[in-house]
Amino acid sequence: MSNPITLDDLRRILAGCAGAAEDVDLNGEILDLTFADLGYDSLALMETAAVIGREFGVVIPDDELGGLETPRAMLDRVAAV
Repeated sequence: MSNPITLDDLRRILAGCAGAAEDVDLNGEILDLTFADLGYDSLALMETAAVIGREFGVVIPDDELGGLETPRAMLDRVAAV
C-alpha cells in the first residue's frame, strides 16, 4: 500500500504546528531525529495527528503518539493503515 502522506506533507504540517525549535531546519535530514530534538512536545504531536486525520483520513490515537518518536515512525504508522 502506498503512503498517503509524504515527508514533504509531514514537514508542512509540522511547520504549521507549534513546537519547532528555531535552530531546526525542517527541510534538512529530519526522518530519524526525535520529535523532542525537533522541539515538539506531546501537545504539538497531538495537533500534528489531528491535521493528518483531517487531511488524510488517518486517525492516530493519542495513546499511540508517545511511541512515535521520529518523523519516520509517524510516516510508517500512517502507511500501516
